[in-house]
Amino acid sequence: MPETDDLSLLIEAALEAGRIATPYWKSDPEVWDKGDGAGPVTEADLAVDRHLFDRFATARPTYGWLSEETADTAERLGKDRVVIVDPIDGTRSFIQGDTNWAHSLAIVERGEVVAAVVYLPLRDRLFAATTGGGATLNGDPIRVRGGTELNGARVLVKKGVLDAEHWQDGPPAFVRKFRPSLAYRLALVAQGRYDAMITLRPTWEWDVAAGALIMEEAGGVVLDRAGQRPVFNQPHPATNGLVAGSAALSRAIVERLKPN
Repeated sequence: MPETDDLSLLIEAALEAGRIATPYWKSDPEVWDKGDGAGPVTEADLAVDRHLFDRFATARPTYGWLSEETADTAERLGKDRVVIVDPIDGTRSFIQGDTNWAHSLAIVERGEVVAAVVYLPLRDRLFAATTGGGATLNGDPIRVRGGTELNGARVLVKKGVLDAEHWQDGPPAFVRKFRPSLAYRLALVAQGRYDAMITLRPTWEWDVAAGALIMEEAGGVVLDRAGQRPVFNQPHPATNGLVAGSAALSRAIVERLKPN
């Protein structure tokens, strides 16, 4: 299956990315502000991005390319398969010396993610999935929790998302936790360590494409704020927020949110 071959390539590339990025961590890398609220970028992000671009251009020359750190073009829209990467998801954490940053790599075929890896080199955690092949952490199968109740659910979410303005009848009584990397949040829910994750802001595809497949292959559901399953490699590569967890819990969260 091509997905299996692509997954092997994603794993190799993610491990290479970790070897490139790690020496910059806690070594005072050069940092720039991308402007327009896009946040910081470091020389590590750019080094990983260059390596991954070259790696996939050589190994998969017919695939399109979408990355947070590469200028986007419409060329990818005409490709059957597209590589979608975030060279370092959680750049602020990386700069601060935290270990909760990840390399997020996915391959999308006609809007569907078919192979995915989320790798945290400093935590030695490699989450992976292929369509129909299940999801794994360091090679061991993982599965979402089967929670259905909003109140008491352990949810990865920013504090501001729980403001009353976003919810019908007020926010649920979640047990709130947080990780800065969206890819890692999705992987942690897929692993069953948390019940759900929520983000309400427009969410870049490179942040969530890999995690979305890992979630689904672990038995979970991924929806946007309107309750729709995301389609990837869009002309404007962003989803309308994201909610992920078990099917029942995810839909209950979406139904409780105020329409946007």
